[in-house]
Parts: sequence; structure tokens; C-alpha cells
Amino acid sequence: MAVNAALTQRADGWTRRLNTRHHKAALGVFLVIVIGHWAEHIAQAVQVYVLGWPLKEARGVLGLPFPWLVTSEWMHYGYALLMLIGLILLRDGFTGRARLWWNISLGIQIWHHLEHLLLLGQALTGTNLLGRPVPTSILQLFLPRMELHLFYNALVFAPMVVAMILHRRPNRAEAGRMRCTCAVALS
Repeated sequence: MAVNAALTQRADGWTRRLNTRHHKAALGVFLVIVIGHWAEHIAQAVQVYVLGWPLKEARGVLGLPFPWLVTSEWMHYGYALLMLIGLILLRDGFTGRARLWWNISLGIQIWHHLEHLLLLGQALTGTNLLGRPVPTSILQLFLPRMELHLFYNALVFAPMVVAMILHRRPNRAEAGRMRCTCAVALS
């Protein structure tokens, strides 16, 4: 029992520091990771729709030298999980309107994560949804995968950016509840 309490206290201390004195830096690192992934999806869409490349050759930036990245369900699931964990871990640093928008992003990412879990499960078992020739997510039954995941990333990214802007520029009541140094000086 004492070991469990010590581990809980250590974890609480770590997440408390992450959402207080390290919140601004942690958000910056998280944003760089998110923008890097977002840029990969945009690069792939540009390769298909602007450059006219066939979908099999359009692999984003990192997928060109490392083609296995695009076809790895583990890599896609890992990123979806990383996003989910980041949104959960950094959530306690947000207050007020920013917290609402962060929660919207988190809710959308939960669904996005479940879609990737479904894809990974199909890849691991070799049994695809509705007998499809490749692993298929639920909404992929209605939209092509590249466009769907570009859309998912936009849906997660937009409210996350709104949350970060509101977090940096809180109203007086929100600023009074903040425990981090993310806010710019109030006038």
C-alpha cells in the first residue's frame, strides 16, 4: 500500500509540474509534434492534388525516404495514442474557455484514436472490416483514408489552437485560476 501511495504521489507531482511551471514548454513541444504530423498530411495532399502523384507514391515528406512509415498501422496508432496522451496530460493546465476548447479537441481525438485502434486490430488479425481488402475504419466506409485523416487532424487541431490562444490570453477570471505562466500580461 505504501509503494502504491508513493507512486501515486510521484505521478501527481510530475503531472502537477507539467501543468504548472512546465506547462508553457510542454505545450510548445506538443505543438511542434502536432504541426509536424499535420505537415505530413498536408504534404501528402499536395503531392496528390497539386503535383498529381498517384496515391501510392504520395507519402508525405518522411514517407519518401522511409516508405514503411506510411504503411505501418503501428506508427499511425502510436501517433494517435501520443496525441491522446498529450491532450490528457496537458488538460489540467487549462481553465475556462480554453479548457472547453481543449476538451473538444480531446473528444475528437478519442474518436480518432478509436478509429486507429480499429485499423491496428485489423492489421494484427488479418481480418478487415466488412471483408474489405485493407484495414478500414468506420468513417473510411464513406470517405477515402487520406482525406479522412487529413480531416480528422484538422478537426483535432483547430479547437486545440483556439484553446492555446485563449489560454495565452485569458480574461481576468480565468487568469486568476491559472497555475502556469502561459498567459501574456493582462492590460
